[in-house]
Amino acid sequence: MDLLKTPPTADDKSVDLTVHARVAGTRLDQYLVATFPGHSRSAIQRAIEATAVTVNGQPTKASYRLRDGDRIRIWLPDPEAHAPVPEDIPLEILYEDDVLVVINKPPDMVVHPAKGNWSGTLVNALRFHFDHLSGLNGDYRPGIVHRLDRDTSGVILVAKEESAHRDLSMQFETRKVYKEYLAITSGVLDRDSDYIERAIGPHPHDREKKAAYLHPDEERNIKEACTYYEVIERFDGFTFVKCMPKTGRTHQIRVHLACVGCPILADKAYGGRSALHLSDLIPELAPDADEVLLSRQALHAHRLRFQHPRTGRWIEAQAHLPKDMERTLAALRRHRPPQETGKSRKK
Repeated sequence: MDLLKTPPTADDKSVDLTVHARVAGTRLDQYLVATFPGHSRSAIQRAIEATAVTVNGQPTKASYRLRDGDRIRIWLPDPEAHAPVPEDIPLEILYEDDVLVVINKPPDMVVHPAKGNWSGTLVNALRFHFDHLSGLNGDYRPGIVHRLDRDTSGVILVAKEESAHRDLSMQFETRKVYKEYLAITSGVLDRDSDYIERAIGPHPHDREKKAAYLHPDEERNIKEACTYYEVIERFDGFTFVKCMPKTGRTHQIRVHLACVGCPILADKAYGGRSALHLSDLIPELAPDADEVLLSRQALHAHRLRFQHPRTGRWIEAQAHLPKDMERTLAALRRHRPPQETGKSRKK
């Protein structure tokens, strides 16, 4: 369907959404871009201009501020390229039944196709291994319920059918899903546990990054964000830490740890370093004995707990720590021995 030439009809494929209180006040175009990341901002705006988006049955403007209970219908634009091709890429399945599957995503795997990454993605692998996936988010993100960055490894949840997808998405939106990440930071966190409460929004100069702010500002799309952390182990200049984000903002853990002076190790965007070498820990190491310990951000989605959309029982999936982070921890324990626990604050 060409949204700029042909108005939608009852036969065209549409998606229905209901606005909930937590996103009330958000601009319509911003909400749709966040909900359908497989479609560009310009494509969403063209859809709104072509009356292919209605709110409570009426076309409206991109700047419309959503209200709790608003009913949105969108006729999604055709994708700019062919649907992702199934590829025989091995997947580690942590849990599976007839309505959902939980995958341990390896590092350096993009979740869904986008410009510059049309193959080798998790979606390419999912389309090969599963006959049916939820189509709620279109052909580019079949079954994808939530996001992980390319270089973040670990647990990711996939829905096989639409009703389960809606239920699981609502659990994420209403913060009923327990998420636990493991990270290695550059720098030592001085408290054994703490909350990091800084709003997150667009970076003022870099479109690919996010930034921390003191206060939320809906006009500038700056939203509240909170991450709780517990230190697992300290080293000379580094920290192994468990993070439990209470909100789900893009790059949240990466931004929050960076804003307290302990960016995630090998996180080039927020820490300025893209890799850790053994020679970084042993300055006198001979060049021929050097090796790369870590070549991506040391962040791993370790555990996810949610309610099954059909049975209501709690499901918990856990992904083992990947080899590169295990190797890095082993090197830190050997060459940067753990330091004494610093001041702590009980919660």
